[in-house]
Amino acid sequence: MSKWNMIIDVAECTNCHLCTLATSDEYVGNEFKGYSAPMPKHGHKWIDILKKERGQGTMIDIAYVPTMCNHCDDAPCLKSARDSAVRKRDDGVVLIDPVKSKGQKQIVDACPYGHVWWNEELQIPQAWNFDAHLLDAGWKQTRGGQVCPTGAMKAVKLDDADMAARAAAEGLEQMKPELGTKPRVWYRNLAPFKTAFVGGSVARIVDGLVECAEGETVALSKDGKEVARLTTDNYGDFKFDGLPENSGAYVVEIRSAGGAKRVDVVVKDSVSLGEIRL
Repeated sequence: MSKWNMIIDVAECTNCHLCTLATSDEYVGNEFKGYSAPMPKHGHKWIDILKKERGQGTMIDIAYVPTMCNHCDDAPCLKSARDSAVRKRDDGVVLIDPVKSKGQKQIVDACPYGHVWWNEELQIPQAWNFDAHLLDAGWKQTRGGQVCPTGAMKAVKLDDADMAARAAAEGLEQMKPELGTKPRVWYRNLAPFKTAFVGGSVARIVDGLVECAEGETVALSKDGKEVARLTTDNYGDFKFDGLPENSGAYVVEIRSAGGAKRVDVVVKDSVSLGEIRL
């Protein structure tokens, strides 16, 4: 059976917050019987955009990651609920019943992603419901996906085998897969959010002037073994990306016709080495 999944391309998210605004517009002050009670005007972030800034100086990048209820196939919120207050539909959508869930704050605590919110006024747990009332009415996209100007957020309906094949082919990842909850929200280009880089700029003195050193070989080694190699671009820049955070000591070596230069670096977060002059 085909089931709903959300695919988010982190590289295309510009932090415009149109998805969050559209979600608020849909739910604040609006009740959809059987789907959702009204969302509070303040306090809830049913779609929350996380920000990760990496690097220093002139070598900085920023990743924006929209997060939301993951509609997990093995949902902890469902396990914690009493009286069938949370249910998993055949199409993959998880719904918190706005009537049966009253007073069940343990449903909020059960979510390891922090995406079940407590409505203090109504005394109920709430989460983004995949805009199920719209999908059931024939919509092909959620409100967030509909308004996203870059196409970073897209709902797709596929059977599990086809979704697994697409995830493998496109390198899609889930948030915190180690939790074993089997989320139905997938991410493309998630690496900048969870990994570190080591970068810098290589320069040389030519006729008394500092020039960018294009085409120089730069190697990255760890524990005496080379783990990556690349060539500086026309600005003399290099960037080794996708390194595990807190992965310890590395050696950066620039191998030039005029000799080699070695720089020791310790990776906790991303590191910009600045200018390295030959």
